[in-house]
Amino acid sequence: MLSSCGIVAALMQTLVMPLLPALPKLLHTTATSASWVLTATLLAGAVCTPISGRLGDMYGKRRVMLCSLLLLVIGAVLSALTDSLGAMVAGRALQGCAMGAIPLGISIMRDTLPAHRLGSAMAFMSATLGVGGAIGLPLSAVLAQNADWHLLFWIAGALGVLSMAAIRFAVPESPVRAGGKFDFAGTAGLVLGLCCLLLAVSKGGDWGWTSGLTTGLLAGALLVLGGWVALEYRVRGPLVDLRVSTRKPVLLTNLTTIMVGFAMYAQALILPQLLQAPLATGYGLGQSLVLAGLWMAPSGLVMIVLSPVSARISAAHGPKTSLMLGIAVIAAGYGGAVFLMDEVWEIVLVSVVVNSGVALAYAAMPALIMRAVPVTETGAANGLNALMRSLGTAFSSAVISAVLATLAITFGGVALPSRDGFTIAFLIAAGIALAGLAVASAIPSATPGDPARAEPGARRRVRHIAAPREHAEPAEQRR
Repeated sequence: MLSSCGIVAALMQTLVMPLLPALPKLLHTTATSASWVLTATLLAGAVCTPISGRLGDMYGKRRVMLCSLLLLVIGAVLSALTDSLGAMVAGRALQGCAMGAIPLGISIMRDTLPAHRLGSAMAFMSATLGVGGAIGLPLSAVLAQNADWHLLFWIAGALGVLSMAAIRFAVPESPVRAGGKFDFAGTAGLVLGLCCLLLAVSKGGDWGWTSGLTTGLLAGALLVLGGWVALEYRVRGPLVDLRVSTRKPVLLTNLTTIMVGFAMYAQALILPQLLQAPLATGYGLGQSLVLAGLWMAPSGLVMIVLSPVSARISAAHGPKTSLMLGIAVIAAGYGGAVFLMDEVWEIVLVSVVVNSGVALAYAAMPALIMRAVPVTETGAANGLNALMRSLGTAFSSAVISAVLATLAITFGGVALPSRDGFTIAFLIAAGIALAGLAVASAIPSATPGDPARAEPGARRRVRHIAAPREHAEPAEQRR
């Protein structure tokens, strides 16, 4: 149930991608303004994940997860009922808030599942980030081409309602609570700093990287986030416990996550454009929007299959091994892509290989994070890790888009990425993956003991609530 909700939340990231070329006409606006429909979702998802995690630690992870899904439903209905840019952007931002459901689901699993089921469950939940995107792209393309585009949002809202019902009646609330007061000042600082940073990164290509607005936002982000770090070290109950987050296992895992997020998102930007480029260019494959989406679908199925494999590798050799293996596969996929650009089956193979590595890597990250943080901070820690993924995708979007726009040709009066542009983009993604592999190799292979028990509370009071009667047995098994 939790994993299905993760897929629904991840679907929101790619839901409107097939509509992007038509959005200016549909919303009666410019192409630059229409891009906010996607930017708002990515920005809201990045900002909300660490906040949702901390709220879940304090007030109940299932409760906050239900609230996140409720925001998704409200946002989907708002988007389904409008042709206005402002209302659409607001609706899409609300849908982005649901991304906090994925780290919350992973934290619920740690708190409620017996040890022998935890690894495979976390691995599959982590893979939903990629599975949702891979499934959402062809599904959205088919619906957008054959039905009223508003139907996309009605279906998203219906899936959100079904997910809420499943969570409400089939998932127990976590019995673990963290005490203390909510850090409103830290929340405001993080939101403001991230908004400045992500806006500059995601819109810098449109505004100009040396424009006053872009450089001003980057300077503001640096100033605000620097003050936020100082504040979080002084507050008794911080939004993000930086003393825990700067431990070597957590810090290096989060740095690796940024690079894996970059590499994961790069193929979603590159491969559909290569598939849809006209045959007359000499390198394009001439596929329609729908076919391009369908050719990407097998990679989502591969991620479903490989997530339990990652769990078994982690159980036998440690999650660090699984993470490094996954990143190596990603790098190999992009390296091979330089020579596999001439046939549709080659692009499908590249997509499958890259996403196989993503499945292995994503499944290992929560295990590395949660064995290094107290049990009362799993929601916030997983939320921060999800934020690192979002930063990676934002940087990937900015860098890859800039490369493809710079190394472009004019074909039929339209600017298209050149073959050299695609090749350089593949090499950049491979290089980032190799850098991530180097960082991952420095993660400590083992953490002595279980910090959730060795450091009960990490300066925070721990409160347990009674678990529902029907779920008492797993808790007893863990004890």
